[in-house]
Amino acid sequence: MNQIQWIWNYMKGRRAIFMCGIILSAVSAAMWIINPMFAQKLIDDVITPQNTAPLIPLLATMFAVQITRLSLRYLMIMCMEKSSTAVMTDIRSDMYEMVQHQDYRFLARFPTGNLMTRMTQDLDRLRHTLAWVSYQFVDAVVLFISVAIFYTIINWQLALCLVSVTPFILFISHRFKKRLRPRFQLLRQKLTELGTAVTENIDGNRVVKAFAREEHEKGKFEKFNAEFRDTSCGNALIVAKYQPLLDAVSQLLIIITLLVGGYFLIKGWLTKGQYLAFSSLTWALAGPLRMLGPLLADLERYTASGEMIREVVEAPQGISDAEDAVELAERPAGKVEFRDVSLSINGAPILQNIDFTAEAGATIGILGSTGAGKTSLINLLTRFYEPDSGQTLLDDLDIRRYTLSSLRRHIGIAMQDVFLFSDSVKGNIAYGRPDMEDDDIKRRAVQADADSFISGMGEGYETLIGERGVGISGGQRQRIALARALAPKPAVLILDDTTSAVDSETERYIQEHLRSIDFPCTKIIIAQRISSFRGADLILVMDRGRIIERGTHSELLALRGFYHHIWSLQNTAGIEAIGEGN
Repeated sequence: MNQIQWIWNYMKGRRAIFMCGIILSAVSAAMWIINPMFAQKLIDDVITPQNTAPLIPLLATMFAVQITRLSLRYLMIMCMEKSSTAVMTDIRSDMYEMVQHQDYRFLARFPTGNLMTRMTQDLDRLRHTLAWVSYQFVDAVVLFISVAIFYTIINWQLALCLVSVTPFILFISHRFKKRLRPRFQLLRQKLTELGTAVTENIDGNRVVKAFAREEHEKGKFEKFNAEFRDTSCGNALIVAKYQPLLDAVSQLLIIITLLVGGYFLIKGWLTKGQYLAFSSLTWALAGPLRMLGPLLADLERYTASGEMIREVVEAPQGISDAEDAVELAERPAGKVEFRDVSLSINGAPILQNIDFTAEAGATIGILGSTGAGKTSLINLLTRFYEPDSGQTLLDDLDIRRYTLSSLRRHIGIAMQDVFLFSDSVKGNIAYGRPDMEDDDIKRRAVQADADSFISGMGEGYETLIGERGVGISGGQRQRIALARALAPKPAVLILDDTTSAVDSETERYIQEHLRSIDFPCTKIIIAQRISSFRGADLILVMDRGRIIERGTHSELLALRGFYHHIWSLQNTAGIEAIGEGN
Protein backbone atom coordinates (compact mmCIF):
# COMPACT_ATOMS: atom_id res chain seq x y z
CA MET A 1 0.00 0.00 0.00
CA ASN A 2 1.55 3.32 -1.07
CA GLN A 3 1.68 6.48 1.01
CA ILE A 4 -1.35 8.08 -0.65
CA GLN A 5 -3.56 5.04 -0.10
CA TRP A 6 -2.36 4.76 3.51
CA ILE A 7 -3.17 8.37 4.38
CA TRP A 8 -6.47 8.12 2.46
CA ASN A 9 -7.51 5.22 4.68
CA TYR A 10 -6.83 7.38 7.72
CA MET A 11 -9.04 10.14 6.33
CA LYS A 12 -12.16 8.05 6.66
CA GLY A 13 -14.84 10.32 8.11
CA ARG A 14 -12.95 13.45 6.96
CA ARG A 15 -12.71 12.72 3.27
CA ALA A 16 -15.72 14.90 2.46
CA ILE A 17 -14.29 18.00 4.17
CA PHE A 18 -10.82 17.33 2.70
CA MET A 19 -12.21 16.93 -0.82
CA CYS A 20 -14.32 20.03 -0.28
CA GLY A 21 -11.08 21.89 0.46
CA ILE A 22 -9.44 20.46 -2.68
CA ILE A 23 -12.43 21.47 -4.85
CA LEU A 24 -12.47 24.97 -3.36
CA SER A 25 -8.73 25.19 -4.07
CA ALA A 26 -9.28 24.16 -7.70
CA VAL A 27 -12.19 26.56 -8.18
CA SER A 28 -10.41 29.53 -6.61
CA ALA A 29 -7.27 28.79 -8.67
CA ALA A 30 -9.31 28.67 -11.88
CA MET A 31 -10.90 32.00 -10.96
CA TRP A 32 -7.51 33.73 -11.37
CA ILE A 33 -8.11 33.97 -15.14
CA ILE A 34 -11.48 35.74 -14.79
CA ASN A 35 -10.23 39.23 -13.96
CA PRO A 36 -7.59 39.21 -16.75
CA MET A 37 -10.46 38.33 -19.11
CA PHE A 38 -12.37 41.36 -17.87
CA ALA A 39 -9.19 43.44 -18.06
CA GLN A 40 -8.96 42.51 -21.73
CA LYS A 41 -12.51 43.74 -22.27
CA LEU A 42 -11.70 46.88 -20.29
CA ILE A 43 -8.88 47.70 -22.71
CA ASP A 44 -10.54 46.57 -25.94
CA ASP A 45 -14.16 47.60 -25.25
CA VAL A 46 -13.82 50.60 -22.94
CA ILE A 47 -10.47 52.38 -23.08
CA THR A 48 -9.53 51.90 -26.76
CA PRO A 49 -12.95 52.89 -28.22
CA GLN A 50 -13.45 55.38 -25.30
CA ASN A 51 -16.78 53.79 -24.44
CA THR A 52 -17.39 54.43 -20.72
CA ALA A 53 -20.81 52.72 -20.47
CA PRO A 54 -19.50 49.24 -19.49
CA LEU A 55 -16.82 50.65 -17.14
CA ILE A 56 -18.74 50.56 -13.84
CA PRO A 57 -20.31 47.08 -14.40
CA LEU A 58 -16.89 45.67 -15.38
CA LEU A 59 -15.13 47.13 -12.32
CA ALA A 60 -17.95 45.97 -10.00
CA THR A 61 -17.80 42.49 -11.49
CA MET A 62 -14.01 42.35 -11.09
CA PHE A 63 -14.33 43.42 -7.45
CA ALA A 64 -17.03 40.79 -6.78
CA VAL A 65 -14.90 38.09 -8.41
CA GLN A 66 -11.94 39.01 -6.19
CA ILE A 67 -14.06 38.97 -3.01
CA THR A 68 -15.59 35.63 -3.99
CA ARG A 69 -12.19 34.12 -4.71
CA LEU A 70 -10.75 35.28 -1.38
CA SER A 71 -13.80 33.91 0.46
CA LEU A 72 -13.38 30.54 -1.21
CA ARG A 73 -9.67 30.56 -0.27
CA TYR A 74 -10.57 31.19 3.37
CA LEU A 75 -13.08 28.32 3.40
CA MET A 76 -10.55 26.10 1.66
CA ILE A 77 -7.87 26.76 4.29
CA MET A 78 -10.35 26.02 7.07
CA CYS A 79 -11.26 22.69 5.46
CA MET A 80 -7.64 21.68 4.94
CA GLU A 81 -6.57 22.64 8.45
CA LYS A 82 -9.52 20.92 10.11
CA SER A 83 -9.16 17.67 8.18
CA SER A 84 -5.35 17.48 8.45
CA THR A 85 -5.35 18.21 12.19
CA ALA A 86 -8.02 15.56 12.82
CA VAL A 87 -6.09 12.97 10.80
CA MET A 88 -2.85 13.72 12.64
CA THR A 89 -4.66 13.35 15.97
CA ASP A 90 -5.89 9.91 14.94
CA ILE A 91 -2.47 8.79 13.71
CA ARG A 92 -0.80 10.04 16.90
CA SER A 93 -3.37 8.17 18.99
CA ASP A 94 -2.79 5.00 16.99
CA MET A 95 0.97 5.35 17.37
CA TYR A 96 0.64 5.82 21.12
CA GLU A 97 -1.75 2.91 21.46
CA MET A 98 0.55 0.71 19.37
CA VAL A 99 3.48 1.56 21.64
CA GLN A 100 1.38 0.79 24.72
CA HIS A 101 0.62 -2.71 23.45
CA GLN A 102 4.12 -3.58 22.30
CA ASP A 103 6.57 -5.76 24.20
CA TYR A 104 10.14 -5.17 25.31
CA ARG A 105 11.53 -6.24 21.95
CA PHE A 106 9.75 -3.36 20.22
CA LEU A 107 11.01 -0.82 22.77
CA ALA A 108 14.56 -2.10 22.31
CA ARG A 109 14.19 -1.52 18.57
CA PHE A 110 12.77 1.99 18.92
CA PRO A 111 14.50 4.09 21.61
CA THR A 112 12.62 6.89 23.35
CA GLY A 113 14.19 9.69 21.28
CA ASN A 114 13.39 7.80 18.09
CA LEU A 115 9.71 7.45 18.99
CA MET A 116 9.45 11.06 20.14
CA THR A 117 10.81 12.29 16.80
CA ARG A 118 8.31 10.17 14.91
CA MET A 119 5.37 11.32 17.04
CA THR A 120 6.24 15.02 16.81
CA GLN A 121 8.37 16.21 13.89
CA ASP A 122 7.40 13.47 11.44
CA LEU A 123 3.71 13.95 12.19
CA ASP A 124 4.08 17.72 11.83
CA ARG A 125 5.62 17.24 8.38
CA LEU A 126 2.76 14.95 7.46
CA ARG A 127 0.21 17.53 8.59
CA HIS A 128 2.08 20.22 6.64
CA THR A 129 1.83 18.08 3.50
CA LEU A 130 -1.90 17.53 3.92
CA ALA A 131 -2.76 21.09 4.91
CA TRP A 132 -0.43 23.03 2.60
CA VAL A 133 1.41 20.99 -0.04
CA SER A 134 -1.75 19.25 -1.26
CA TYR A 135 -3.66 22.43 -2.10
CA GLN A 136 -0.53 24.15 -3.41
CA PHE A 137 -0.09 21.26 -5.82
CA VAL A 138 -3.76 21.47 -6.89
CA ASP A 139 -3.41 25.24 -7.27
CA ALA A 140 -0.35 24.85 -9.49
CA VAL A 141 -1.90 22.20 -11.75
CA VAL A 142 -5.31 23.88 -12.13
CA LEU A 143 -3.80 27.34 -12.63
CA PHE A 144 -1.39 26.06 -15.28
CA ILE A 145 -4.13 24.20 -17.18
CA SER A 146 -6.62 27.11 -16.92
CA VAL A 147 -4.10 29.65 -18.16
CA ALA A 148 -2.93 27.35 -20.96
CA ILE A 149 -6.53 26.92 -22.16
CA PHE A 150 -7.19 30.67 -21.87
CA TYR A 151 -4.04 31.44 -23.85
CA THR A 152 -4.95 28.91 -26.52
CA ILE A 153 -8.38 30.50 -26.97
CA ILE A 154 -6.88 33.96 -27.36
CA ASN A 155 -3.90 33.08 -29.56
CA TRP A 156 -2.75 29.49 -29.91
CA GLN A 157 0.54 30.39 -31.60
CA LEU A 158 1.72 32.53 -28.68
CA ALA A 159 0.35 29.95 -26.21
CA LEU A 160 2.39 27.23 -27.93
CA CYS A 161 5.53 29.35 -27.66
CA LEU A 162 4.97 29.82 -23.92
CA VAL A 163 4.13 26.17 -23.18
CA SER A 164 7.17 24.96 -25.12
CA VAL A 165 9.42 25.53 -22.09
CA THR A 166 7.40 23.03 -20.01
CA PRO A 167 9.35 19.86 -21.04
CA PHE A 168 12.62 21.45 -19.89
CA ILE A 169 11.14 22.25 -16.50
CA LEU A 170 9.70 18.75 -16.13
CA PHE A 171 13.10 17.24 -16.95
CA ILE A 172 14.88 19.41 -14.37
CA SER A 173 12.19 18.60 -11.79
CA HIS A 174 12.58 14.87 -12.36
CA ARG A 175 16.34 15.07 -11.80
CA PHE A 176 15.75 17.24 -8.74
CA LYS A 177 13.34 14.72 -7.20
CA LYS A 178 15.63 11.79 -7.95
CA ARG A 179 18.52 13.45 -6.13
CA LEU A 180 16.43 14.53 -3.14
CA ARG A 181 14.70 11.26 -2.15
CA PRO A 182 17.71 9.40 -0.66
CA ARG A 183 19.02 12.61 0.85
CA PHE A 184 15.86 13.24 2.85
CA GLN A 185 15.82 9.66 4.09
CA LEU A 186 19.41 10.15 5.29
CA LEU A 187 18.46 13.48 6.89
CA ARG A 188 15.62 11.78 8.74
CA GLN A 189 18.00 9.11 10.03
CA LYS A 190 20.46 11.74 11.30
CA LEU A 191 17.64 13.62 13.03
CA THR A 192 16.57 10.41 14.80
CA GLU A 193 20.13 9.75 15.97
CA LEU A 194 20.38 13.31 17.27
CA GLY A 195 17.07 13.04 19.14
CA THR A 196 18.07 9.71 20.68
CA ALA A 197 21.38 11.15 21.89
CA VAL A 198 19.65 14.12 23.53
CA THR A 199 17.01 11.94 25.23
CA GLU A 200 19.60 9.51 26.58
CA ASN A 201 21.70 12.36 27.93
CA ILE A 202 18.73 13.91 29.74
CA ASP A 203 17.60 10.55 31.18
CA GLY A 204 21.14 9.71 32.29
CA ASN A 205 22.05 13.18 33.52
CA ARG A 206 22.89 11.95 37.03
CA VAL A 207 25.27 9.32 35.69
CA VAL A 208 26.93 11.88 33.42
CA LYS A 209 27.55 14.23 36.35
CA ALA A 210 28.59 11.43 38.69
CA PHE A 211 31.39 10.39 36.34
CA ALA A 212 32.21 13.96 35.24
CA ARG A 213 31.55 13.03 31.60
CA GLU A 214 29.94 16.28 30.56
CA GLU A 215 32.66 17.01 28.00
CA HIS A 216 32.41 13.50 26.58
CA GLU A 217 28.64 13.85 26.19
CA LYS A 218 29.07 17.30 24.71
CA GLY A 219 31.50 15.87 22.15
CA LYS A 220 29.11 13.03 21.31
CA PHE A 221 26.26 15.51 20.86
CA GLU A 222 28.43 17.73 18.67
CA LYS A 223 29.23 14.71 16.48
CA PHE A 224 25.55 13.91 15.88
CA ASN A 225 24.72 17.61 15.54
CA ALA A 226 27.47 18.08 12.95
CA GLU A 227 26.31 15.06 10.95
CA PHE A 228 22.77 16.44 10.91
CA ARG A 229 24.09 19.86 9.91
CA ASP A 230 26.22 18.46 7.09
CA THR A 231 23.35 16.37 5.73
CA SER A 232 20.96 19.31 5.97
CA CYS A 233 23.46 21.59 4.21
CA GLY A 234 23.95 18.95 1.52
CA ASN A 235 20.22 18.94 0.88
CA ALA A 236 20.16 22.73 0.80
CA LEU A 237 22.96 22.72 -1.78
CA ILE A 238 20.97 20.39 -4.02
CA VAL A 239 17.98 22.72 -3.75
CA ALA A 240 20.27 25.71 -4.38
CA LYS A 241 21.61 23.97 -7.50
CA TYR A 242 18.28 23.09 -9.11
CA GLN A 243 16.02 25.94 -7.96
CA PRO A 244 17.88 28.64 -9.96
CA LEU A 245 17.54 26.44 -13.06
CA LEU A 246 13.79 26.22 -12.52
CA ASP A 247 13.63 29.98 -11.92
CA ALA A 248 15.68 30.73 -15.04
CA VAL A 249 13.58 28.53 -17.31
CA SER A 250 10.33 29.91 -15.88
CA GLN A 251 11.59 33.47 -16.45
CA LEU A 252 11.84 32.62 -20.15
CA LEU A 253 8.06 32.95 -20.18
CA ILE A 254 8.34 36.68 -19.52
CA ILE A 255 10.94 37.08 -22.23
CA ILE A 256 8.78 35.13 -24.69
CA THR A 257 5.78 37.27 -23.80
CA LEU A 258 7.73 40.50 -24.34
CA LEU A 259 9.40 39.45 -27.57
CA VAL A 260 6.87 37.22 -29.31
CA GLY A 261 3.82 38.93 -27.82
CA GLY A 262 5.23 42.36 -28.75
CA TYR A 263 5.89 41.16 -32.27
CA PHE A 264 2.33 39.79 -32.57
CA LEU A 265 0.98 43.11 -31.23
CA ILE A 266 2.96 45.10 -33.83
CA LYS A 267 1.74 42.78 -36.57
CA GLY A 268 -1.84 43.20 -35.39
CA TRP A 269 -2.23 39.53 -34.50
CA LEU A 270 -3.01 40.53 -30.89
CA THR A 271 -5.15 43.34 -29.54
CA LYS A 272 -3.86 45.53 -26.74
CA GLY A 273 -6.31 43.89 -24.34
CA GLN A 274 -5.20 40.41 -25.32
CA TYR A 275 -1.55 41.38 -24.88
CA LEU A 276 -2.37 42.73 -21.41
CA ALA A 277 -4.14 39.46 -20.55
CA PHE A 278 -1.13 37.48 -21.73
CA SER A 279 1.38 39.59 -19.80
CA SER A 280 -0.72 39.77 -16.63
CA LEU A 281 -1.07 35.95 -16.54
CA THR A 282 2.54 35.13 -17.38
CA TRP A 283 3.23 34.74 -13.65
CA ALA A 284 0.37 32.20 -13.53
CA LEU A 285 2.38 29.96 -15.85
CA ALA A 286 5.76 30.78 -14.31
CA GLY A 287 4.56 30.47 -10.70
CA PRO A 288 3.51 26.80 -10.80
CA LEU A 289 6.68 25.92 -12.69
CA ARG A 290 8.86 27.72 -10.11
CA MET A 291 6.94 26.04 -7.28
CA LEU A 292 7.79 22.57 -8.59
CA GLY A 293 11.11 22.55 -6.73
CA PRO A 294 9.79 23.38 -3.23
CA LEU A 295 6.73 21.17 -3.75
CA LEU A 296 8.85 18.20 -4.76
CA ALA A 297 11.13 18.80 -1.75
CA ASP A 298 8.12 18.84 0.57
CA LEU A 299 6.75 15.67 -1.01
CA GLU A 300 10.07 13.91 -0.47
CA ARG A 301 10.08 15.02 3.16
CA TYR A 302 6.57 13.63 3.48
CA THR A 303 7.64 10.33 1.92
CA ALA A 304 10.53 9.95 4.37
CA SER A 305 8.42 10.95 7.38
CA GLY A 306 5.47 8.83 6.26
CA GLU A 307 7.67 5.74 6.08
CA MET A 308 8.91 6.38 9.62
CA ILE A 309 5.37 6.80 10.96
CA ARG A 310 4.06 3.71 9.17
CA GLU A 311 6.94 1.68 10.58
CA VAL A 312 5.47 2.28 14.03
CA VAL A 313 1.76 2.20 13.19
CA GLU A 314 2.06 -0.96 11.11
CA ALA A 315 4.56 -2.72 13.37
CA PRO A 316 3.62 -6.34 14.09
CA GLN A 317 1.45 -6.53 17.17
CA GLY A 318 3.39 -7.45 20.28
CA ILE A 319 2.07 -9.74 22.97
CA SER A 320 -1.71 -9.53 22.83
CA ASP A 321 -4.86 -11.31 23.96
CA ALA A 322 -5.62 -14.68 22.41
CA GLU A 323 -8.91 -14.98 20.55
CA ASP A 324 -10.34 -17.24 23.26
CA ALA A 325 -8.87 -15.24 26.17
CA VAL A 326 -11.10 -14.99 29.22
CA GLU A 327 -11.44 -12.17 31.73
CA LEU A 328 -10.35 -12.86 35.29
CA ALA A 329 -13.67 -11.87 36.79
CA GLU A 330 -12.78 -12.98 40.31
CA ARG A 331 -9.56 -12.62 42.24
CA PRO A 332 -7.43 -15.74 41.61
CA ALA A 333 -6.10 -17.85 44.46
CA GLY A 334 -2.54 -17.20 43.30
CA LYS A 335 -1.11 -20.63 42.49
CA VAL A 336 1.80 -20.20 40.08
CA GLU A 337 3.36 -22.96 38.02
CA PHE A 338 6.15 -23.05 35.43
CA ARG A 339 6.23 -26.17 33.26
CA ASP A 340 9.46 -26.77 31.34
CA VAL A 341 9.70 -23.12 30.26
CA SER A 342 12.49 -21.90 27.95
CA LEU A 343 13.11 -18.39 26.63
CA SER A 344 15.55 -16.87 24.17
CA ILE A 345 15.94 -13.22 23.18
CA ASN A 346 17.52 -12.31 19.83
CA GLY A 347 18.73 -15.89 19.50
CA ALA A 348 20.50 -15.92 22.89
CA PRO A 349 19.16 -18.49 25.41
CA ILE A 350 17.96 -16.79 28.59
CA LEU A 351 15.96 -19.48 30.41
CA GLN A 352 16.14 -23.23 29.97
CA ASN A 353 13.72 -25.86 31.25
CA ILE A 354 12.34 -23.89 34.18
CA ASP A 355 10.01 -26.08 36.22
CA PHE A 356 8.52 -25.27 39.66
CA THR A 357 5.22 -24.74 41.49
CA ALA A 358 4.27 -22.05 44.02
CA GLU A 359 1.11 -22.94 45.91
CA ALA A 360 -1.41 -20.20 46.62
CA GLY A 361 -0.20 -18.03 49.50
CA ALA A 362 3.33 -19.44 49.40
CA THR A 363 6.54 -17.40 49.46
CA ILE A 364 9.12 -18.19 46.78
CA GLY A 365 12.66 -16.85 46.94
CA ILE A 366 14.87 -16.61 43.88
CA LEU A 367 18.63 -16.21 44.23
CA GLY A 368 21.29 -16.11 41.58
CA SER A 369 24.19 -14.22 40.12
CA THR A 370 23.73 -11.27 37.78
CA GLY A 371 22.46 -12.48 34.40
CA ALA A 372 21.14 -15.75 35.78
CA GLY A 373 17.67 -15.02 34.36
CA LYS A 374 15.81 -14.08 37.55
CA THR A 375 14.08 -10.98 36.17
CA SER A 376 13.36 -12.70 32.86
CA LEU A 377 11.57 -15.41 34.82
CA ILE A 378 9.10 -13.00 36.40
CA ASN A 379 8.76 -11.13 33.08
CA LEU A 380 7.23 -14.32 31.71
CA LEU A 381 4.65 -14.37 34.51
CA THR A 382 3.52 -10.83 33.64
CA ARG A 383 3.75 -11.68 29.91
CA PHE A 384 6.31 -9.01 29.15
CA TYR A 385 7.90 -11.83 27.14
CA GLU A 386 6.46 -15.00 25.65
CA PRO A 387 8.32 -18.31 26.21
CA ASP A 388 9.76 -20.26 23.30
CA SER A 389 8.36 -23.44 24.81
CA GLY A 390 6.61 -24.63 27.94
CA GLN A 391 3.74 -23.15 29.92
CA THR A 392 3.26 -20.63 32.69
CA LEU A 393 0.07 -21.25 34.68
CA LEU A 394 -1.97 -19.25 37.17
CA ASP A 395 -4.52 -21.30 39.10
CA ASP A 396 -3.86 -24.27 36.80
CA LEU A 397 -4.71 -22.32 33.63
CA ASP A 398 -2.18 -21.13 31.07
CA ILE A 399 -1.78 -17.38 31.53
CA ARG A 400 -2.20 -16.95 27.77
CA ARG A 401 -5.83 -17.90 28.29
CA TYR A 402 -6.38 -14.77 30.38
CA THR A 403 -6.69 -11.26 28.98
CA LEU A 404 -3.54 -9.23 29.54
CA SER A 405 -5.28 -6.47 31.46
CA SER A 406 -7.05 -8.79 33.89
CA LEU A 407 -3.90 -10.91 34.40
CA ARG A 408 -1.69 -7.93 35.19
CA ARG A 409 -4.37 -6.35 37.33
CA HIS A 410 -3.94 -9.24 39.81
CA ILE A 411 -0.14 -9.16 39.82
CA GLY A 412 1.67 -6.53 41.86
CA ILE A 413 5.27 -5.88 40.90
CA ALA A 414 7.96 -3.72 42.46
CA MET A 415 11.13 -3.52 40.41
CA GLN A 416 14.67 -2.65 41.40
CA ASP A 417 14.77 0.03 38.70
CA VAL A 418 12.01 2.18 40.16
CA PHE A 419 10.04 4.53 37.96
CA LEU A 420 7.91 7.17 39.68
CA PHE A 421 5.68 9.57 37.78
CA SER A 422 5.68 13.36 38.09
CA ASP A 423 2.73 13.22 40.46
CA SER A 424 1.96 13.33 44.16
CA VAL A 425 3.14 10.57 46.47
CA LYS A 426 -0.50 9.54 46.86
CA GLY A 427 -0.99 9.44 43.09
CA ASN A 428 2.05 7.20 42.64
CA ILE A 429 0.96 4.74 45.34
CA ALA A 430 -2.62 4.58 44.01
CA TYR A 431 -1.51 4.37 40.36
CA GLY A 432 -2.87 0.86 39.85
CA ARG A 433 -6.02 1.58 41.81
CA PRO A 434 -6.99 5.27 41.44
CA ASP A 435 -10.16 4.92 43.55
CA MET A 436 -8.25 4.01 46.73
CA GLU A 437 -9.26 5.67 49.97
CA ASP A 438 -6.66 7.72 51.81
CA ASP A 439 -6.68 5.26 54.73
CA ASP A 440 -5.87 2.37 52.38
CA ILE A 441 -3.04 4.35 50.80
CA LYS A 442 -1.56 5.06 54.22
CA ARG A 443 -1.92 1.40 55.24
CA ARG A 444 0.11 0.26 52.23
CA ALA A 445 2.71 2.92 52.92
CA VAL A 446 3.01 1.70 56.51
CA GLN A 447 3.51 -1.89 55.29
CA ALA A 448 6.27 -0.66 52.97
CA ASP A 449 7.83 1.44 55.79
CA ALA A 450 7.21 4.56 53.71
CA ASP A 451 4.74 6.36 55.97
CA SER A 452 7.40 7.76 58.28
CA PHE A 453 9.33 9.71 55.65
CA ILE A 454 6.19 10.58 53.61
CA SER A 455 4.58 12.18 56.67
CA GLY A 456 7.74 14.22 57.16
CA MET A 457 7.50 15.77 53.68
CA GLY A 458 6.23 19.30 53.29
CA GLU A 459 2.75 18.34 52.09
CA GLY A 460 2.72 14.72 53.22
CA TYR A 461 1.01 12.42 50.76
CA GLU A 462 0.12 15.38 48.54
CA THR A 463 3.81 16.22 48.01
CA LEU A 464 4.73 16.32 44.33
CA ILE A 465 7.80 14.32 43.41
CA GLY A 466 9.93 15.01 40.37
CA GLU A 467 10.20 12.97 37.21
CA ARG A 468 11.46 9.44 37.93
CA GLY A 469 11.44 10.25 41.64
CA VAL A 470 14.04 13.01 41.57
CA GLY A 471 14.35 14.62 45.00
CA ILE A 472 14.02 11.48 47.13
CA SER A 473 16.54 8.75 47.92
CA GLY A 474 16.80 5.37 46.21
CA GLY A 475 15.52 3.59 49.31
CA GLN A 476 12.54 5.93 49.55
CA ARG A 477 11.71 5.35 45.88
CA GLN A 478 11.83 1.59 46.43
CA ARG A 479 9.48 1.82 49.40
CA ILE A 480 6.98 3.93 47.47
CA ALA A 481 7.19 1.38 44.63
CA LEU A 482 6.53 -1.43 47.15
CA ALA A 483 3.48 0.44 48.48
CA ARG A 484 2.29 0.85 44.88
CA ALA A 485 2.66 -2.90 44.29
CA LEU A 486 0.67 -3.67 47.46
CA ALA A 487 -2.09 -1.15 46.71
CA PRO A 488 -4.28 -3.29 44.36
CA LYS A 489 -4.18 -6.25 46.80
CA PRO A 490 -2.64 -8.52 44.17
CA ALA A 491 -3.02 -12.28 44.16
CA VAL A 492 0.66 -12.55 43.22
CA LEU A 493 3.23 -10.10 44.59
CA ILE A 494 6.60 -9.89 42.81
CA LEU A 495 9.49 -8.12 44.53
CA ASP A 496 12.47 -7.79 42.21
CA ASP A 497 15.34 -6.80 44.51
CA THR A 498 13.00 -4.24 46.03
CA THR A 499 14.90 -3.81 49.28
CA SER A 500 18.38 -3.55 47.75
CA ALA A 501 18.62 0.17 48.57
CA VAL A 502 17.33 -0.01 52.18
CA ASP A 503 19.20 -0.85 55.36
CA SER A 504 18.87 -4.16 57.19
CA GLU A 505 16.57 -2.75 59.86
CA THR A 506 14.15 -1.38 57.28
CA GLU A 507 14.32 -4.65 55.36
CA ARG A 508 13.43 -6.58 58.51
CA TYR A 509 10.50 -4.22 59.17
CA ILE A 510 9.18 -4.70 55.61
CA GLN A 511 9.53 -8.49 55.83
CA GLU A 512 7.52 -8.61 59.05
CA HIS A 513 4.69 -6.62 57.48
CA LEU A 514 4.79 -8.72 54.30
CA ARG A 515 4.36 -11.87 56.38
CA SER A 516 1.24 -10.40 57.98
CA ILE A 517 -0.40 -8.43 55.15
CA ASP A 518 -4.19 -8.27 55.38
CA PHE A 519 -4.95 -10.18 52.13
CA PRO A 520 -3.92 -13.61 50.79
CA CYS A 521 -1.04 -13.34 48.41
CA THR A 522 1.60 -15.50 46.72
CA LYS A 523 4.99 -13.80 47.02
CA ILE A 524 7.90 -14.17 44.62
CA ILE A 525 10.97 -12.44 46.04
CA ILE A 526 14.14 -11.88 44.04
CA ALA A 527 17.05 -10.75 46.16
CA GLN A 528 20.81 -10.95 46.58
CA ARG A 529 20.60 -11.06 50.37
CA ILE A 530 19.55 -14.42 51.74
CA SER A 531 17.96 -12.65 54.70
CA SER A 532 15.29 -11.35 52.31
CA PHE A 533 13.63 -14.77 52.00
CA ARG A 534 14.99 -16.94 54.79
CA GLY A 535 11.47 -17.99 55.80
CA ALA A 536 10.39 -18.78 52.22
CA ASP A 537 8.48 -21.97 51.48
CA LEU A 538 10.70 -22.62 48.46
CA ILE A 539 14.00 -21.07 47.39
CA LEU A 540 15.24 -21.38 43.80
CA VAL A 541 18.91 -20.90 43.01
CA MET A 542 19.52 -19.93 39.38
CA ASP A 543 22.62 -19.87 37.22
CA ARG A 544 22.86 -19.26 33.46
CA GLY A 545 19.13 -19.57 32.94
CA ARG A 546 18.70 -22.83 34.85
CA ILE A 547 17.51 -23.77 38.33
CA ILE A 548 20.54 -25.47 39.85
CA GLU A 549 19.26 -25.81 43.42
CA ARG A 550 15.86 -25.72 45.11
CA GLY A 551 14.47 -26.24 48.60
CA THR A 552 13.98 -24.47 51.92
CA HIS A 553 16.72 -22.50 53.66
CA SER A 554 17.78 -25.43 55.83
CA GLU A 555 17.61 -27.92 52.97
CA LEU A 556 19.80 -25.76 50.76
CA LEU A 557 22.32 -25.23 53.52
CA ALA A 558 22.51 -29.00 53.94
CA LEU A 559 23.38 -29.37 50.24
CA ARG A 560 26.50 -27.25 50.82
CA GLY A 561 26.31 -25.96 47.24
CA PHE A 562 26.02 -22.51 45.69
CA TYR A 563 23.41 -21.33 48.22
CA HIS A 564 25.58 -22.44 51.14
CA HIS A 565 28.53 -20.62 49.59
CA ILE A 566 26.58 -17.34 49.31
CA TRP A 567 25.20 -17.76 52.83
CA SER A 568 28.71 -18.32 54.18
CA LEU A 569 30.04 -15.21 52.43
CA GLN A 570 27.21 -13.00 53.68
CA ASN A 571 27.37 -14.31 57.25
CA THR A 572 31.16 -14.07 57.36
CA ALA A 573 30.94 -10.49 56.13
CA GLY A 574 28.36 -9.73 58.83
CA ILE A 575 30.46 -11.30 61.62
CA GLU A 576 33.59 -9.46 60.48
CA ALA A 577 31.69 -6.17 60.36
CA ILE A 578 30.49 -6.72 63.95
CA GLY A 579 34.03 -7.58 65.06
CA GLU A 580 35.44 -4.43 63.48
CA GLY A 581 32.76 -2.41 65.19
CA ASN A 582 33.83 -3.75 68.59
